Amino acid sequence: MFIDIHVHFRSLPGFPRWGNPAYATPEQLIERYDQLGIEKAVVLPGVNPECSYVPQSNQEVLEVANRTGRFIPFCNVDPRSLTNNAHAPLGDLLRWYKDCGFKGIGEVCANLHFLDPMVQNLFKHAEDVGLPLTFHIGPEIGNCYGLYDQPGLPQLEISLQRFPKLKFFGHSQAFWAEIGTMPNPQADRRGYPNYPVTEGRIAELMRKYPNLYGDLSAGSGCNAVKRDRKYGIGFMNEFQDRLFFGTDICAPNTPTPLVDYLLELRQSGEISESVFQKIAKENAIRVLEL
Repeated sequence: MFIDIHVHFRSLPGFPRWGNPAYATPEQLIERYDQLGIEKAVVLPGVNPECSYVPQSNQEVLEVANRTGRFIPFCNVDPRSLTNNAHAPLGDLLRWYKDCGFKGIGEVCANLHFLDPMVQNLFKHAEDVGLPLTFHIGPEIGNCYGLYDQPGLPQLEISLQRFPKLKFFGHSQAFWAEIGTMPNPQADRRGYPNYPVTEGRIAELMRKYPNLYGDLSAGSGCNAVKRDRKYGIGFMNEFQDRLFFGTDICAPNTPTPLVDYLLELRQSGEISESVFQKIAKENAIRVLEL
């Protein structure tokens, strides 16, 4: 029924976060997926030191994907890789990964500006190689993870303009808070706004730039389309061809609220069967050429 555009795992339990397992194992994920009706999932390796206590190899993700048949491998390349400068030949790595069977790049969590020359270099090579890229936006530089942009996302817009053939998959609280205007950007970009939506930057950017897609995973993505039911349904209808279902399961017990919400909207007829199927899995099949 579903293809999950965004999940993480570790083959062996790793360093815990706050006393709990940081990541599910592939076996734990498959057990949950069988219960939830999720056929396959895009696995995003953790390589950026800001958010991965122990970096993960792309090869681990590929091995599990090939062995189980339930996972779609993305590779992840830190913008600082190879030479730690803006001229690093990241395309050499990305072409090799693509030839190995990886379907995209991400989740990019380096805590650098979108317009940092090293980040722009990664975008350039991703576009050249022809792999889509999932990014996480962090609310600040320092004490967090994720690419940084100011409220209003001016650096993202410049990147969308510079790399029109690169498919950007947007994700995180600081990204999805921009679905509406933000009376308190400092708080909204760190959390889950619960007030009605007055249309913000995301719809504007998606109308202007067909290379921007929406990763609806995690509490941030679900909250974006659920906090204002009427607006969220209109948003899903308008951008039905560029939105992806996702969970962002990290710990084994991570909640998956978007599953029930999409099923509820389908059952009530508030979104059509066509819209449901596109968001649930068809967009992923088409865009990732599965």
